[in-house]
Amino acid sequence: MSITPNIRRMRHETRRRRLTIQSVERITPHMPRITAEGPELEGFFSASPDDHIKIFVTDAQGQSAMRDYTPRHYDAENGRLTVDFFDHEAGPASEWARKAQVGDSLELGGPRGSQVIEGPIVHWLLIGDESALPSIGRRVEELSADVGATVIAAVPDAADEQALTSQAALQTHWVHRPAAQATDAAPLLAVLEGLDIAPQTFIWIAAEAGVARALREALLARGIDKAWIKAAGYWVAGQADAAVKSFEDAA
Repeated sequence: MSITPNIRRMRHETRRRRLTIQSVERITPHMPRITAEGPELEGFFSASPDDHIKIFVTDAQGQSAMRDYTPRHYDAENGRLTVDFFDHEAGPASEWARKAQVGDSLELGGPRGSQVIEGPIVHWLLIGDESALPSIGRRVEELSADVGATVIAAVPDAADEQALTSQAALQTHWVHRPAAQATDAAPLLAVLEGLDIAPQTFIWIAAEAGVARALREALLARGIDKAWIKAAGYWVAGQADAAVKSFEDAA
């Protein structure tokens, strides 16, 4: 019987929290990083690098809106939460992050749960676009030195590449393409086709839903067992606040 990874699902108590922004920095041209703090962070818990919280904002029409974001880093000792926002033209949360200042309030809820990937994994292959970079960055930072990791990440240009740090042996492939072409899987597929995938490599994918699906299908066509793949559409082209949480139950 083959040994395969397991995805352990956890549920968390959720409540809405109001924090105060402690710092705002732009780590790349398209990625502001906001760190917030406050006593309402007590009890916050995020067990997996691909957890999601809801960020609540008011849009340009004065309407309340919420969007999913990854907890990039949680400093429990100092009571601080860091969230990275991809700055794109559309979207109320992106617009809010662009204008955010120290002292402003950050409202959030969740995460409602976590999916912790466990098992005999000796290497990680992490594939994604700008929306996945917070998860990818957190994942590689949390890996131990006894595993390896390969990242394939699509960004608009070289200025949007991030300095990823890890105890794991890390190899990064940056794919440059305009943000307007983020629904085209071809650039990521081209890099993927040139990679050898060793046994016991867990492949994690997050991008626009059609891109994530195409990458997953290409891997299945190569004979990769779907138990070793977790793919999600972090966003869906043409649909506001839409996502595909997982393709894992597909054939």
